[in-house]
This record gives sequence, C-alpha cells and structure tokens, in this order.
Amino acid sequence: MGNCLTLEEHALHHKISGTSPTKQSKSVNGFSSAGSIHVAPKNVKDLRQNYGYSNVDIFTYEEMRLATKNFRPDLILGEGGFGIVYKGVIDEHVRPGYKSIEVAVKKLNTEGFQGDREWLAEVNYLGQLSHPNLVKLIGYCCEDEQRLLVYEYMACGSLEKHLFRRVCLTLPWSTRMKIALGAAKGLAFLHGAERPIIYRDFKTANILLDADYNAKLSDFGLAKDGPMGDQTHVSTRVMGTYGYAAPEYIMTGHLTARSDIYGFGVVLLEMLIGRRALDKSRPSREHNLVEWARPLLNHRKLLKILDPRMEGQYSVKVAQKVALLAYQCLSQNPKGRPTMSQVVEILEPLQAQVENKDSESSTITLYEVPKSPLANITAGERSLREYETERTPVRSVRTRPAKSRTKSEPPADCDLYSPSSDF
Repeated sequence: MGNCLTLEEHALHHKISGTSPTKQSKSVNGFSSAGSIHVAPKNVKDLRQNYGYSNVDIFTYEEMRLATKNFRPDLILGEGGFGIVYKGVIDEHVRPGYKSIEVAVKKLNTEGFQGDREWLAEVNYLGQLSHPNLVKLIGYCCEDEQRLLVYEYMACGSLEKHLFRRVCLTLPWSTRMKIALGAAKGLAFLHGAERPIIYRDFKTANILLDADYNAKLSDFGLAKDGPMGDQTHVSTRVMGTYGYAAPEYIMTGHLTARSDIYGFGVVLLEMLIGRRALDKSRPSREHNLVEWARPLLNHRKLLKILDPRMEGQYSVKVAQKVALLAYQCLSQNPKGRPTMSQVVEILEPLQAQVENKDSESSTITLYEVPKSPLANITAGERSLREYETERTPVRSVRTRPAKSRTKSEPPADCDLYSPSSDF
C-alpha cells in the first residue's frame, strides 16, 4: 500500500484545488459533532483519497518512531488486544515548526484482535467529534502496513488503574463522583448526536483521566451508528467486554443506546463498591458483581457493601441516590433504564453537593444503618423512577453448578472478551 500524505502535502493539495475536505455539521450541546469530511471513509484507501480530516494531523512512521524514541519499552503506557500504547513527544525535532506536545501513541498489532476496521472507526469518530469528555485525536499514521493513532496524553491513566491497582492511591468519593459525571456527559453527547452513536465498550479501562481527574472516553474501535427513523435497534454481531455488555444485547444482538447505559451502570457500581465487574477470586456467589450487588442497592445493607476505603467521605442521602441510579441503569428491562441525559441531570446536583460540602455534617461510618433509600428523593429522581418497569426483589443467591451459566453470560459464539488486569 502507498504512503499517506504528509501534513504539508495535505495543505498544498487544498491550496491548489481550492477545495476543503471538511463540512461542518450541526453542533450538539454547543460541541462539534462533525468537523468532518462529508462522507466518512469506508476503508483506508478512501481515507487516503479524501486526505483525512482537517483537524487531524497525518504523521509518517519515521515521525512516530522519533516521537516515541524508537518505541522505547520504558515509555509503554499500556497494552491490549489492539497492541501497545507509548508515551511520546511531538515537537520541532519530530516535525519542524510543530508546537511541543505530549501524546499517547497507539501502535496497532497487525496480528492482534483489532484490524483496519476498528482502527478506521477510531479515526472516523474521533476525527469528527469534539467534546471535553472525549479523548482528543491528534493524528494518525497509515504508512504501508503500519497503523498508529496519536491521542492527547492523559496524565492520570485509566479509571481501572486507580480503582483496582494496589500501587495507586484510593480515589476519594468526591473524585469518583466527578469522574462518573464526566463519563456520563461523554456518553450523553454521543447519544445526542444528529445520528446517535453507540459506544459499545464502556468500561473502566476505556475511561481516561487527565491531570485534574477529568474523565474522557477513549477507544472507539467498537463504536457504531445507532438506529435512525423508525428503527428500534441495530442488529450486529455481539462484541464488547464480558461483564459490561447488556444482557439483551448478548442474547439478541440488538444494539441500542440503552446498551451503553447498562455498561455505565456496571462502571458506577464498580466505583461504589470498589470491585471489578468480574472477580473469580471472590466467593462463587460474588463472582459477577451485578448479580451479587444489584439486589442490595436499594436495601438496608447498602452501606455494608460500599467500598470501605471511602468510609466517612459521603453522606447517607447522596450514597443512596447514587446507588438508586446504578440500580436503574442495571435494569434487565432496557426500557427501565434512564437515558444518559437523565443520568447527567441526576448526577449534576449530587456532584454540586459534594463540591460544596453541603452534607459534611451527615457523613457516616460504614456500618451505620441508613434511612430508607426512597426517602428524600427529588422531583427529578421521582420522574426517573417512572422509567423502571421491573423491580428485582431481594432474594438469596444460590451457587450455580459449575457447568451452568447465568443470564448475563454470553452464548459461545459472542465476541466478548474478559477484562484484562494487564492494561
């Protein structure tokens, strides 16, 4: 395959032809939903012929090698099915006249899980979208067989690392609520686009944090355009991460925005309880976090299952409201889940309470028995509760036979993969 054009060739082409590769589409909530070419490239050949996106730089492989000091092992930030992510710097030594910037360079493993289709999906979506809670795509390289993506550098890494790695300091309650609200705003933006975008792989590993712990969604390789017009869903092969994928999507392959909301509920639950969605080191009935914890979210035992590392940092009232929200998001019935815009509306005032420390006087210890979780519910939350069409009763949890599977486990032909603790 031929080389992609350099940035200089890209600019020269449009100066000579007098054309622009971009067509600005409508903005959503004040943010750009398509600083993009009129038709998204369907393959790498189309991307090359259309000269990419005006707000995304095209780099050579040599520039990527210089930026990462020849892909030096000590600059590795993480590794997954797609390949390896390196920390790098692009400056005038890499490209003359380029303002120095720290970046994260994702180098696709040509023999790995992801291929050209997932790589191109990231270029297309992040090349078109701009929002404070989406990671920014700086540029890409598609020289010969090489496929690289260049993102803004996120100094604090992934939410997964901070929640579950022992080497990291414990995230306080206030920071967790800030992250939850930021991630919710990112998803709400995607769902509110002119044509809704379904993220499809919402999990702690894909939520990155900058130096101020602002959350940004990353890794759009599995993202997909949502239903339009009279369509109720998009039919697709089941892909994602086991433990985060919505049960109806696993069973039918029918994808909707509500599938993302279930994933958000799983992540919110992980932040509340401090456990992974799947953890086989726990007793058998606690392997699957949702199956074990969801019935307890609107139960008097709630305070006993919250992450003990946050003891004394939250008020009973706020903890109950956040738990109720997670309960709603994890409804087995998709129509029982709130929309992401409703999630944002609920989290914003709760986050404001945390920031203003209005409820400091009512901080609790882990084993204090709270008031009913249904007490002191705001009008907005009463409206949200009307969307819940099924209630899961508190029940005893029985250990299942070794060869059986739960409702949330995927059929054998699903492309779900288990979360890795190595990234």
